[in-house]
Amino acid sequence: MKSKALFIINPVSGGKKKDNVPELINKNLDTTLFEPTIVFTDSAMHGSQLAHDAKGQYKYIVAVGGDGTVNEIASSIAGTDTVLGIIPFGSGNGLARFLGIPMDTADAIKTLNGLRVEAIDAAKLNGQWFFNMAGMGFDAHISEVFSHDKTRGFGAYIRSAFREIVNYKSEAYQLEIDGASYIREAFMLSFANSSQYGNNAHVSPCASVQDGLIDVCIIKPFPLYRFIEMGIRMFTKTADKSKYVEIIQGKNILIKRNTGGPIHLDGEPQMLGTDAEINVMPGALRIITGKGFNV
Repeated sequence: MKSKALFIINPVSGGKKKDNVPELINKNLDTTLFEPTIVFTDSAMHGSQLAHDAKGQYKYIVAVGGDGTVNEIASSIAGTDTVLGIIPFGSGNGLARFLGIPMDTADAIKTLNGLRVEAIDAAKLNGQWFFNMAGMGFDAHISEVFSHDKTRGFGAYIRSAFREIVNYKSEAYQLEIDGASYIREAFMLSFANSSQYGNNAHVSPCASVQDGLIDVCIIKPFPLYRFIEMGIRMFTKTADKSKYVEIIQGKNILIKRNTGGPIHLDGEPQMLGTDAEINVMPGALRIITGKGFNV
C-alpha cells in the first residue's frame, strides 16, 4: 500500500540550484511505496508551516536542504508518528552525514526507498528544538557572521573562521550538568547530539543519537598556532584526544555566561541572553537513515 510523502524543497539552502530535484524524485523514488507531493518554500519558516499542516495527512515528510531546513521541518513533527526523510543540500549536512545518507541527490532519494526508520534523540534549548548540534562561543559567532555572507559553501565558512579567530576572545561559563557544577573558560561550547558539525568535522567522535544524552563539548582556549591542528583533529575524529577538549555527557544542562550573544541551533544563528537550559528528548524523531548508519 502506498504512503503519502511530502517533499519540502528549500530553493536557497547551500547556495545550490534545485530545479532538477522534482525530476530526480520522479525518476528514483519507488512509486510502489510512495505517493509523492513536491512543494518549494518561498520564505523563512515556510517549511515549518508546511510540515505542521501536513501532519496527519502524510506519513513521510522529506526535507530537501541543509541542517537548518531539517531543523525547521523536524521541529514541526518531532514527537509524532510522522517520519522525516532527508535529501541533503546544505553547506555542511551534519545530521545527514551522521545518519549515513548519501550526498548524491539520486542516491539520497534511493535511500528513502529502503525505509530504514529509526527513532533518534533530539533536544530543546530554551524550548527550541535542535537535532544535530547547538553551540555558543566561536562556532556560534562564525554562524552569525556566515549568515550575512552572500557566498555559501564550506570554503566561505572556513574563510570566515580564519578571518574572525584573530580577534575572538574566550568566555567564562557556569555549567550545571545533571546536577554537577562546573566553571570553565571556553573558546566555544558545542552541544552534540550527533558527532559532527558537518562536512565530516567531528567534535565529539563517540556521540550517539540514541543514547538519551547530549555531549557537552568544552573547547578550552588554545594558542592561535594550534588552530589548524584543532581543525585536523576534527576531520580525523581525534578531537576528544586533545588536551584542549573536555566532553561531559548529560540529559539536563544549564549554562550561564556573563553577557548575551549569538548561539546556533543546527547551524542557524540567533541571539540569546546569559542563561540557557538544554533538555534531551529521547527518541523524539522518527527518521529514515542510510545503510551506513550504525545503530
